[in-house]
Amino acid sequence: MTGTDDSDTASTIDNTARHQAAMAEELGLLIDGATNYAIYMLDPQGRVTIWNRGAERIKGWTEAEIIGRNFELFYPPEDIAAGKPSIDLARASQEGRFEEDSWRIRKDGSEFLASVTVTALRDEAGALRGFGKVIRDITDHKAAEAAVARREHHLRSILATVPDAMIIMDERGTVASFSAAAERVFGYAEADVVGRNVSMLMPDADRGAHDDHLKTYLATGVRHVIGNVRNATALRRNGDSFPIELAVGEVSIGGERIFTGFIRDMTRRRDTERQMRDLQSELLHVSRVSAMGTMASTLAHEINQPLTAIANYLETARDMIGETDDVLMKDIAEALALAAAQSLRAGTIVRRLRAFVDGGETGFRIERLDELVDEATSLGLLGAHEAGITVMMTIAAGLDRVLVDRVQIQQVLVNLIRNAIQSMGGSARKELTIATAPDRAGWVKVTVTDTGAGIDPAVRERLFEAFATTKEDGMGLGLSICRTIVEAHGGRIWAEASEGGGTAFHFCVPLAGDEDV
Repeated sequence: MTGTDDSDTASTIDNTARHQAAMAEELGLLIDGATNYAIYMLDPQGRVTIWNRGAERIKGWTEAEIIGRNFELFYPPEDIAAGKPSIDLARASQEGRFEEDSWRIRKDGSEFLASVTVTALRDEAGALRGFGKVIRDITDHKAAEAAVARREHHLRSILATVPDAMIIMDERGTVASFSAAAERVFGYAEADVVGRNVSMLMPDADRGAHDDHLKTYLATGVRHVIGNVRNATALRRNGDSFPIELAVGEVSIGGERIFTGFIRDMTRRRDTERQMRDLQSELLHVSRVSAMGTMASTLAHEINQPLTAIANYLETARDMIGETDDVLMKDIAEALALAAAQSLRAGTIVRRLRAFVDGGETGFRIERLDELVDEATSLGLLGAHEAGITVMMTIAAGLDRVLVDRVQIQQVLVNLIRNAIQSMGGSARKELTIATAPDRAGWVKVTVTDTGAGIDPAVRERLFEAFATTKEDGMGLGLSICRTIVEAHGGRIWAEASEGGGTAFHFCVPLAGDEDV
């Protein structure tokens, strides 16, 4: 019996050894099959111990040439001088694993931009056995970006470090291995994914297409994804979809196809691109506003003179009529006087606008708020009665002295009133309310409320920005100018939906104190 037991034990050991040898061979095939990746091993001192075919293709050294040599010859001279090779091994030993994009040297002396992953390898007792390195040449994908980054490396010191996730699956799409990076990217633990179809990591719309592509490839050998780098969309555990860069490699082990997918999360890059587009749009917007300011200053200068001439001609015509008992001529004289007054008012508005653009001083004085509102209302409500609009005014007592530029604040009121009238053009209920009320200490709030269509959600967030408008013939400058005027007074302006439908616009102006007298 003892001889039989010894024979069985020896047979078991022999089978185990053959199995381990087969596994080692298969792992070697898998590693050599990843020709787009340089995969090699280092001993604790940084000498190369294993070198795959991908490393030969990417870096140029054969296995016989490189085994036993120190890995620092892969670094540019300036990195060697800075001690980067030793720093990288120390970092990997301390952190266990790290990734970075960095420049490397080929055998012929040329440089290439590499996506580098370094992993410290330890035995069961925790002793350091060496290091595993995975290198991917990303020069072709980042040629323009890499060239700029290389030239400006010492100025910007920006490294694009994006970890790659690795998923190994069989020819049926069943996941066999799910790397730690994949766990971080997708939010799943390896146990949650292994044994399930890889399509679980895809949006619903892509799952059927993935299975079809895999079946077609197995049946015909026509590749759709395998061997290519492509952009796709993946799905995290929390249900969020995100953009990825996907590369799939293939190797045959024991007559069975094994696919390895390398996934790079492109969310950060897409966000950066989106921010750049937003910044470009904002720059264009600022340029347009600046151009409008320059044009406004020019127009203010050119328009003021003809306005003054118009007022002079109107007043002369009124004086030519003189005193008369003719009722019609009296009405004409009165109309001419009113027209002259409004021409002068227009000239004053233009001068104030030019003062804003040129940064000049404005006419801040103590004014009666009730009189200011009454004058603005008389101008802003022209045609309101004929349009069937009911106007209600509520002027709070004790808030009649404010420190403002009279013309500018009246212009804000006129603008808000005219907007309110226009918004009620198609409303069955047409009510306009103008009110003043206390605000925070030292301030009074003026409100213009309408029963119109309300604020379009498309422009709600940028209502007071230049060129934001819902009017077919509007330039979108009225509310922007109102905000500029109110903020120049130290106040604020805002809008909100009113309870009965429509919109309420509010703005605050400062009350005059005793020190202002």
